[in-house]
Amino acid sequence: MGCEVDRVFIQAVEHRPKPTIIEVSGIPLIDLSPLNSVGPEGLQSLSGLIAEVGAACRDWGFFQVINHGVPLDLLDRIGSAAKEFFALSPEEKRKVRRDEMNWLGYFDTEHTKNVRDWKEVFDFVVHVPTVIPASYEADDQEVQELRNRWPTYPLELREASMEYARAVEKLAFKLLELISLSLDLPADRLSTFFKEQTSNIRVNHYPPCPGPHLALGVGRHKDPGGLTVLAQDDVGGLDVKRKTDGEWVRVKPIPDSYIINVGDIIQVWSNDRYESAEHRVSVNSEKERYSIPFFFNPAHHVMVKPLEELVSEENPAKYKEYNWGKFGKIRKQSNFKKLDIENLQISHFKISE
Repeated sequence: MGCEVDRVFIQAVEHRPKPTIIEVSGIPLIDLSPLNSVGPEGLQSLSGLIAEVGAACRDWGFFQVINHGVPLDLLDRIGSAAKEFFALSPEEKRKVRRDEMNWLGYFDTEHTKNVRDWKEVFDFVVHVPTVIPASYEADDQEVQELRNRWPTYPLELREASMEYARAVEKLAFKLLELISLSLDLPADRLSTFFKEQTSNIRVNHYPPCPGPHLALGVGRHKDPGGLTVLAQDDVGGLDVKRKTDGEWVRVKPIPDSYIINVGDIIQVWSNDRYESAEHRVSVNSEKERYSIPFFFNPAHHVMVKPLEELVSEENPAKYKEYNWGKFGKIRKQSNFKKLDIENLQISHFKISE
C-alpha cells in the first residue's frame, strides 16, 4: 500500500487514534463450557450464563467467549490459507475482485464513513446461493443470487473457509438463543429470522502502516446486522467505544477466544435494551494483522422492528420497521465507493419521542 499515507486514508483530526490507548481487561469474558452440559430442560437451566450474556449486551454491546466449541484447527486452516492468498501479487488477487454486481471476493479500496480503510479483504457467503435484493430501490422486488468467487490458488482456501463457516454458524445460533433468553423470550424466538440467512465471513488483512496516527484499518462504525463473531490474531488493534465514558479502549487479544458484538438489528429487536457498540480498527507501523469476522445476518426479506413482546404502552416502539435486504444493499453500495450521502444508519428509522 505504498510507503507513505495517501490523503484518501487520512481521518479527520477528531477521529484519529490517540498516540496511547488503554488496553482494558474489563470487557466481559464469558465461559461457554456450561453449554456442553445442558440438561433435558434446555438452555433455560443456564440462568447464570444467560444473565452474564444479558449484562454484557446491556453494558458493553461487546463480550469475549472462551470454551466456545469451535475447533482451533479450523481457524488455523483458514488463517494460513488466507495468508497465502494475501501474499499473492495484486494482479493475481484482482482476478477475484468484487464489483458492483457481486460484492464477494477480494477488495482493497473499501470506505467506512467515506474515508478509505487501510486494509485488504476477502469476502464469502456462508450459504450458496445467498439471495439478496437486486437493487436498493424500495419498489423493486427483483432478487439476485450471490455465489462465492474462489481463487485458483491456494486451493485449500475454499474448503477451509466453508468448514470454518459451518462451525462458527453453530456458535452464532447458540449465542442468539442465549441473547433471546436474556430478553425473557423463548430460546428460538430470533432463530426463525435466519432461515434464509444472508451471513458472510470476511478475512481482513491489515498491512503495516507508515502513518498509524493518521489512518485506521476500519473507521469507526457499528455493525448493521445481527451478531458478529470475530476471531483476531495476537497483534491486537480492535478498539471499542466504552459506553460509560465514551473513551476508546483496546480489546486485549485472548488466545482461542472470540469477540462477540451486538449488531444494530438486535438493538432494534430489543427496542434499545441492548445497544450495538461503536468500534474501529487501529493499525501499527511494524506488524501486519489478520482478523476473521463472521457477520450473522437474517434473510433479506425480514422486516426489522422492535419485537412485540418488548413493546408496551409504557415502553412504545422506538423504531419504524425497515427491510434488512434493502438496508444492507444501500450499506454495501456506500462501502464500494464514496457516496455523497450520509451512510444509512438505524437512527434514520428512530421514532422521535
